[in-house]
Amino acid sequence: MTRFAVDTGGTFTDLVIEDDEGRLESHKSPTTPSDPVQGILDVFAVAAAVHGRPVEELLGGGSVLIHGTTRGLNAVLTGNAARTGLLATAGHPDLLLLREGGRSDIFDLSIPYPEPYIPRSLTYEVPERISSSGDVVKPLAEEEMAAVFGQMREAEVEAVAVCLLWSIANPVHELRLGELLEQELPGVPFTLSHQLNPCIREYRRASSAAIDASLKPVMTDYIGNLRDRLRDAGFRGRLLVVTSAGGALDAEEVADAPIHALNSGPSMAPVAGRRIIAEDPDEEMAIVADTGGTSYDVSVVRHGRIPWTRESWIGKPYFGHMTGFPSVDVRSVGAGGGSIASVDAGGLLRVGPESAAADPGPVCYGKGGTHPTVTDACLALGLLNPDYFLGGRRSVDLEAAREALAREVGEPLGLDVREAAAAVLRVATERMVSAIEEITIHEGIDPTRAALIGGGGAAGFNTVAIGRQLGCRKVIVPPTGPVLSASGAIISELTRSFEIASAAEDRTFDYDAVNAVLEELGGRAQEFIDGPGGGSEDSVIEYSVEARYPHQVWELEVPLRGERIVDEAALRALCDDFHAVHRQVFAVADEGSRIEFQSWHARAACRLAERSKVEAVVAPAEPVRREIYLPGAGAIGADVWRLESVPVARPLVGPAIVESETTTVVIDPGVPFERRTDGALHMDTAGRGGEARPVAPNYDSKEK
Repeated sequence: MTRFAVDTGGTFTDLVIEDDEGRLESHKSPTTPSDPVQGILDVFAVAAAVHGRPVEELLGGGSVLIHGTTRGLNAVLTGNAARTGLLATAGHPDLLLLREGGRSDIFDLSIPYPEPYIPRSLTYEVPERISSSGDVVKPLAEEEMAAVFGQMREAEVEAVAVCLLWSIANPVHELRLGELLEQELPGVPFTLSHQLNPCIREYRRASSAAIDASLKPVMTDYIGNLRDRLRDAGFRGRLLVVTSAGGALDAEEVADAPIHALNSGPSMAPVAGRRIIAEDPDEEMAIVADTGGTSYDVSVVRHGRIPWTRESWIGKPYFGHMTGFPSVDVRSVGAGGGSIASVDAGGLLRVGPESAAADPGPVCYGKGGTHPTVTDACLALGLLNPDYFLGGRRSVDLEAAREALAREVGEPLGLDVREAAAAVLRVATERMVSAIEEITIHEGIDPTRAALIGGGGAAGFNTVAIGRQLGCRKVIVPPTGPVLSASGAIISELTRSFEIASAAEDRTFDYDAVNAVLEELGGRAQEFIDGPGGGSEDSVIEYSVEARYPHQVWELEVPLRGERIVDEAALRALCDDFHAVHRQVFAVADEGSRIEFQSWHARAACRLAERSKVEAVVAPAEPVRREIYLPGAGAIGADVWRLESVPVARPLVGPAIVESETTTVVIDPGVPFERRTDGALHMDTAGRGGEARPVAPNYDSKEK
């Protein structure tokens, strides 16, 4: 049966279709912000038109649809989440106010203290107390809760988050509050922190519970609407939603715990990057960069592993809201194809973070946009073919883009149109380089030892330039690069992670207690495999632990080599692995120190289908020539290839442009490149090739 993956971005909605034989094809269509489901139906209409068949027939042949969405994230950012109340232990109502974090500028005392996710006016104290050992210090005073529930009804709360101190040690009071909420506030969704995110540190549990609860009404409505309209359009298969942890879950499970899908779209790009780098025997590490219309998302894959973090922020770090929930470690900056370029009062050129998004979009779209964007700049530089945008399905207005660039950038800076456009692209490139440096150099990772994988519809304009500036070994743009997140979704696995906080120390290690925890985790994971994962191609359970040296604040994740720690040799191996991870992250390790183990994890992963196949489509043709203008190089002539016309396994040298229906790849002068048998473009950014050919005096820039 056919499988679908759909990623709804800020500007475009991407669709990847995998047929019965594992072959992939991709399509794009503009996102409709006011009605994202319509954007999904639109991209299926595009695919159906390509195949010359009705949409109902295309959707009716699908067995699975895997969906990545930023619906929940957008609801939080725009303040459209549900009106949520917080139940906290008496005497500790300021969990969300006191928070954790720092200051981005420690000397700027004018920055106001950030507001909590749930205001104090909607925070209610619960008379109870559990100790860190799980003992009931003060029983839950149920008779006093009637007044609290009355206040919540009067405040018209639409959802409730519950986070009591040390509920991870003994959840009896949180569980009872859940029963009381069902009785006293029927129909109002709630989240119990110990069930959602059983981690140490109250702020993280409280924050994740608050965000999750506030999204339940929003995501329940969205997923219900999506399912109904897909069914009306002909789809009868299984609906999965991509999670922030780099896997997928059934849509109903995500509606019950929507924080799982908070950063679902960006988490799939590193999944695709992991597959790409695994198939390249020369590479062990990849920097995965996904350039959309609104943001530039960066992640790292090392030795087949995708790092995760609990320190994901919604909004500005330290001043936004920490999810506190395990997510793929993806860093984002507001720099994409739709990022707006402007000159501030001080005469400085800025690109982003504001975006033209899908509506009205860049000026060249002709939908009412007046502010020039990175896409407008690339069009003015000759990098984007105005006659082949989205394969010619959409026209773009070159003159409108040039006029906007001249008015908003060129005139204030005293630059002609091409110089203004080049400046916009250069500034965007610098912001993207900085984002990669933050997740590599700033964390002890050498980008010169990594391959840069470029994804997203706007990636090709400057990915080679970014790779050269960072000194990356090579740049790879896969054939599915323009829909990188959706291509990651199509190969994603059904996954669920389970966690139990249980402290242990290497020198007083309690084997029975730890193995009992691991056995319980394994049972939960196997239950997931036998339930939602039933019928999968294969499955695996991976175990890990979060550990630290004494007196350290943060823990590091260390994979377990087996399912249990059975003897001293197994414990010693785990300790050695922790020292190695610590050395990898911090460049030092204290092998004589004690090690504290804080929480234990099990991750169940079920592969839903055989591996997809990607083969190069070859349609031999000679390139045409076009004049382009590159930052630092000026006006030069470049060979312009259609992707399918680039010969396979034939070394070529830039300057060149490779066009497909959904992206344009710019290859800088002197950069060797080659198209592999899987259709991917490999650029040797450290190589040496020929020189750029100058533009002839009577150059005809029109393609023939």
